[in-house]
Formats: sequence, structure tokens, C-alpha cells
Amino acid sequence: MAKEKDQNTKDNKNLLICFLWNFSAELKVILVALLVLCTLATLLPFIPSSFSISASELRFCISRISASDAVNSTSLAVLNSSGLENGVIKRPLTEKAVVNNGDIKLPLVNNGDTKRLSTGNAVVDNSDVKQKSALNNGVTKRSFTGYGWAAYNFVLMSAYRGGVNTFAVIGLSSKPLHVYAHPSYRCEWVPLNQSENRVLTDGNKILTDWGYGRVYTTVVVNCTFPATVNPKNSGGTLLLHATTGDADRNVTDSIPVLTETPNAVDFDRYDTNRRRREKYDYLYCGSSLYGNLSPQRVREWIAYHARFFGERSHFVLHDAGGVREEVREVLRPWIELGRVTLHDIRDQERFDGYYHNQFMVVNDCLHRYRFDAKWIFFFDVDEFISIPPNNTISSVMETLEEYSQFTIEQMPMSSQLCFSGDGPARTYRKWGFEKLAYRDVKKVPRRDRKYAVQPRNVFATGVHMSQNLQGKTYHGAGSLIRYFHYHGSISQRREPCRHLFNGTRIMFDNNPYVLDTTMRDIGLAVKTFEIRTIGDRLIRTRQ
Repeated sequence: MAKEKDQNTKDNKNLLICFLWNFSAELKVILVALLVLCTLATLLPFIPSSFSISASELRFCISRISASDAVNSTSLAVLNSSGLENGVIKRPLTEKAVVNNGDIKLPLVNNGDTKRLSTGNAVVDNSDVKQKSALNNGVTKRSFTGYGWAAYNFVLMSAYRGGVNTFAVIGLSSKPLHVYAHPSYRCEWVPLNQSENRVLTDGNKILTDWGYGRVYTTVVVNCTFPATVNPKNSGGTLLLHATTGDADRNVTDSIPVLTETPNAVDFDRYDTNRRRREKYDYLYCGSSLYGNLSPQRVREWIAYHARFFGERSHFVLHDAGGVREEVREVLRPWIELGRVTLHDIRDQERFDGYYHNQFMVVNDCLHRYRFDAKWIFFFDVDEFISIPPNNTISSVMETLEEYSQFTIEQMPMSSQLCFSGDGPARTYRKWGFEKLAYRDVKKVPRRDRKYAVQPRNVFATGVHMSQNLQGKTYHGAGSLIRYFHYHGSISQRREPCRHLFNGTRIMFDNNPYVLDTTMRDIGLAVKTFEIRTIGDRLIRTRQ
């Protein structure tokens, strides 16, 4: 028995030896790998922390490669055109721009400035990086050196021809750049026919939201050339050369902002002697719509103003995240009728500007429809334009014909106090502007106003009025036209009536209110108009 046990032990040893011998190469590799790992683990704590490749260094390497390629050949990306889907125009903002290689050769800067395409990547030259520390009277001078870009030099939204020799470019730019540097703009027309000469002119920048801008400020660049641009209608491209004006690192971005194909320009459109009747008498340019909007309030607003302005009117709305599916269903019948155009501008949320970049949005709307409307109105979707009884909007506008702009006086209404003259049950079934009938009459130095303009006379615009126009502005139209403001009601997804009253004069929270039935009296007419125009599709709309 013992002999048999010894024999088994010997066989096991022989088997182990054979196994190790057959896999000796693999075992060596494994042992070497383990040895290397152990060595690295031992040495790692002694390696300096500065021994690393940062993201900024990696971007620097990539930008140097891009810069060297740009010297030999110009690479451009094609600007995406706006797409139309389900009645909604997708409006991307562009910070990368383009031209076909060989068709446009961007001039190099000879004054030592760095020139590059607007790719969003910074070109950093180590020779410009200087850190100095000097001791003077016990004071140590500290220097700060920036790398990369905190904000884009220019973010393009759109560009439009404004006449035979003028263009408007609308976009965003870094506000700190405009505060601490001296950015400038030049406009260049590059003909499609290379035998024609290029034309270069200085651009006039207009900062429409100065004082309101955040990281980005709105910039409208007016490009006016000395003579007719593209006179043979042979096509070409408008370039915007945006220079940062930074004393330490002056960079110029060359951005193709507008391309005209051959025979695409209708020059009669810009001839005042051949002026044709505009497509619309009245056009509404809305600010950015954001937040959780009430479908019912939007329904009331669009039905009221579609009736108020008449058939020769149009409404341009801008969705910055507020037009959700329920709101879109309210707008859909009006879009199908051609009364409403909805622009999807959610992409602008990447750029931190004042109130979802509303200054840029209204300026785009102004120039986009400049030759399509006789009058353009600017107000919000919680505001209702009103004229005195027995007047029409056309008769009022004829009275104001001599002015390029007029402001509209505000009638502030409560957004929670309702008139219950018909009883609580019937009151709750009424539309918002019917039951919110109490007007704030507290005396204040000044209330915000809204306005309307004749767009052909306006170069850039704002939220409460334009300060860049030719012609006269009228501020005394309060007896002719006003607007009722239901502040905050558009974003309340609930019944607006918080308190019911019957009196003609009341005090609430130490504020005086009076009963004003101007809007209440036309509620039935607006509802009837909606049914006759689009049917009962929206009758079950929720708050």
C-alpha cells in the first residue's frame, strides 16, 4: 500500500514538471509583466505631479497644427441652411464658417496680427507669453496670462441684404472683449466671378443690449459699401473680418456670413422709386419663449391678435424651450393657415446672453422681414394691444404714418384678481383676459413701454424701443393705442383667479385697483372669431 502511494506522488511530480516545461514561455511573460507592474507601483509616488499633459497643452498642439494648415490652404465648412419641419424653422447659431478651397483666399495680415478662420480654437504663440515680476517700492508686480478663449469672438446667427449696397450681420460677441479690448469689424464682398474685384469696407457695430449683456452681448454689424454690391447679379460671398482688438493677442476671424447665388437678388425690392406693397401690413416679432408656458393663455393671445390685426398680418414666434407639445398643438392650426411662423432657437442656450438672447432674436426678426412688412410690432405674449372703441388698427396706423417709430403705453393688470359679476361658476369658465379685469392704478414715475416701427427706417432694435433709426419717434400715442399687461400670467399652469371681487374700486396688498372691462367686453367676439377661423380644435385646451 505504501509503495503504491509513493508511486502516485512521483507521477504527480512528473505531471507538474511536464506542465511547467510546456508553458514555460507564457509563464515568463506573466512573471515579467508582474515585475513591471510592481516596479511602476513602487516608483509612481516619486514621479513629480507636473509630469502630465493638460487639456490646454493638448489643445495648443492641435491649434498649432490647424494654424499651419490654414497658411497653405483655406478650409471652410458649408453653412447649414435653416430647415423647415412641421412648420418650425430650425435656427442654428454658427461659430464655425466657410468657403470652398480655391474660391476664396483670405488675405493674410501683414501688421503682425494673427489671422485665422472662426473655428473656435485659439492660436497661442509661446513667444507672446511673458510673465514678469518686478519689485518697485516694495510692490511686487504680478502678471496674468490667458490661454484659449473664455468666449467666442463672434457667434453668427444671420446676415441679410438691406439695400443695393448695404448688409446687416446679427450675432453675439464676448462682452468682456468689448469692455476691455477694442474689437472691430470689416466687411468684404468676394465675387463668384474671380475676374471681378473684391470690395472691402469698415463695418459699423451696434451694441443693442449694452448694459444688459452677460457673457455674450448682441452685436449688429452694418456693412455699407460705397457702391452697389453684386451689380451684375453674378453672385458672391460676404465675409466678416472680426478682429478682437486685444493688445496682447490680436486675432482676426474671417467668417463667411452670406452667399448670393447668380441671379438671386431682386434689386427692385430695394428701389424706393419702385416700392411695391409689402406682403404684410403688420408683423409681430416675438421675443424668446421659455419656461413652462400655459397653452390656454397662448391660445387666447394668438386668437385675440389674429382678429385684432386682420388677415394681412403675420406672427413670428421664437421657441427657446417654452413651446412644448401642448403649446405647439395650440399654434398648429395657425401655422397651417400661414398666420404663424415658429423658429426653433433652442441652440442659442449654449451662449449665455440676456434673457435667452432676446436682443439678438428681435434684431434677426427685424432684418429678416424688413421688406415684407409695413409695420413691425414688438411686445410680449402676456400683453394685449388695444385701441379705443369705434376705431380700427388701420385708421390708427394712418394717423401715425409720418413716424418711423411710436411707443405704446402700458395698462398694468392684476394676474390674480378676478371680477365675479357673473357668479363664480361662470367666471372660472371665462378666458383669462375676460376675468382678470382689475387694473393697477398706483402712481409710479414710469412704466415700461412697447413699440412699433416702420422697419425700412431702422438699423437695429431693442426690447422696449429702437435707438438706431432714421426719422421721428412719437411717445404721445397713449390716446390712440395701448397695451394691457397681465404680468406673469403666461407661465401659470393653473386657474389664474386667486381672489374674486365685485367692486369697481378695491384695495389689495395696499395697492389700488379699478375695474376695467375693456378686454372683457370683446371676449365673446374673439371666441367667435376663433371658431369661425380654425373650428373647435382647441376647445379642450388645458391651462
